[in-house]
Amino acid sequence: MFFRILCVILFLVILILLYKIYTVKKALRDICALFDKHLTADTNTLITVSTGDRHIRKLAAHLNDELAALRSQRRKYMKGDQALKDAVTNISHDLRTPLTAVSGYLELLDKEELNKDAARYLSCIRNRTEALKSLTEELFRYTTSLSAEKMTLEPLDIRTVLEESLLCLYGAMVQKEMVPDVQIPEVPVIRQLNRPALSRVFSNILQNALKYGEGALSVSLQESGEILFSNPAPSLDPVQVQKLFNRFFTVENAKNSTGLGLSIAKTLVQEMQGEITAEYKKNRLSIRILFREG
Repeated sequence: MFFRILCVILFLVILILLYKIYTVKKALRDICALFDKHLTADTNTLITVSTGDRHIRKLAAHLNDELAALRSQRRKYMKGDQALKDAVTNISHDLRTPLTAVSGYLELLDKEELNKDAARYLSCIRNRTEALKSLTEELFRYTTSLSAEKMTLEPLDIRTVLEESLLCLYGAMVQKEMVPDVQIPEVPVIRQLNRPALSRVFSNILQNALKYGEGALSVSLQESGEILFSNPAPSLDPVQVQKLFNRFFTVENAKNSTGLGLSIAKTLVQEMQGEITAEYKKNRLSIRILFREG
């Protein structure tokens, strides 16, 4: 009789423990699912659990505290980031007006008779003014590209835009002895893209090659939608290459550069659902873009 009672008690204890384990595992699954959801969504709702286990409830409370702190930091970051964008936009916009006026006066001076030294000084002033205008415009375009509405995508042949971009900078590449070796398929490579954005991406990458590169530039387009830009860049190193897509990053020999060219390219490529990466091997910089089908 005693043995039967003991067996019944043990059976009930096992049932209780199994139920306890089940409820704990269910609560942990719910916590994981809610935690993943709260990480991506900006919501003030709390992680709740159905179990009365004090350890699980304590874990949920601790996660709620950490999520609240994360939301606070995220909002501060977004507010600060937007403030920075607005400040840069306003500054670049304010600079464009006096720079335009300076350029106008320089054009008037071109019509005057100047001695050799004055003409040389005027040429230097004009070059510096144009460089400053270019940097200001780059800042303005960067901030406006980030704050703009979602771009419109349409079927586009990558070959056409790539050929146009290469043609626009061909003279500069020839002058720097960087005549490109271009490999483009004979069949169209159609993807859902935005023409101005794609043109901007290619232009920024090619200008980056002109700044940092030395020697022949290799450009290839595959039917898979992969575009590869590769050229010798002995002035770079692997650490610098990993930072090329960072905002405002420049290397020491990058004159007249805001450090925004490749950052803008990355932003636009991602807006078009593409991928962009940089690799550095044997003193050669390779920038790869991939636009997948569908």
